[in-house]
Amino acid sequence: MEFFDKLGKKASEAYKITADKTGKIAKETKIKFKMNDLKSQINDIYEEIGKNVYEKHVKKENISVNDFEEECTKIDVLSDEIEGLLKECLELKDKKQCPNCYKEIEKDAKFCPSCGEKQEEMKVQEVEILEDVETTEVEDDEHIEDQINIDQIDEDKSENLEKTIQIESNVKVDEEESKEDD
Repeated sequence: MEFFDKLGKKASEAYKITADKTGKIAKETKIKFKMNDLKSQINDIYEEIGKNVYEKHVKKENISVNDFEEECTKIDVLSDEIEGLLKECLELKDKKQCPNCYKEIEKDAKFCPSCGEKQEEMKVQEVEILEDVETTEVEDDEHIEDQINIDQIDEDKSENLEKTIQIESNVKVDEEESKEDD
């Protein structure tokens, strides 16, 4: 009977490990799909900028970087989102990115296997857990601070989204006006 209990426990552990890995792979796939979609959007913006530059060239108009500020802002927002997704993807795989060559490497690597760059060592801090009323109050305060930080990040994302929506709506209005002129 003991044999079957051990067998059941081993099977259960194997199932949990497999389910965890499968979940990580599924999340990674979704993240990569989203990253590719964002890269496609950036390429569309590049194409739009190139088309506008060429049209100005043909019309012998002056070309100014300020003419493309909205498009550049869109690219910045999309690039930031891609960078965040990349970090999330690396975290799922327990990896990091070399700051020199940007290759994916192991988190505990001391040197990049691709370029040889020395890596910053991750600092591990040892924390002593004390169980008393004051510690609990501090933890609650830290939880509130963490929530405030999360709220601030959400506000920043919201502001970026609002900027993007405003830029996109301005572009649509400009496009509609140019169609009416034709």
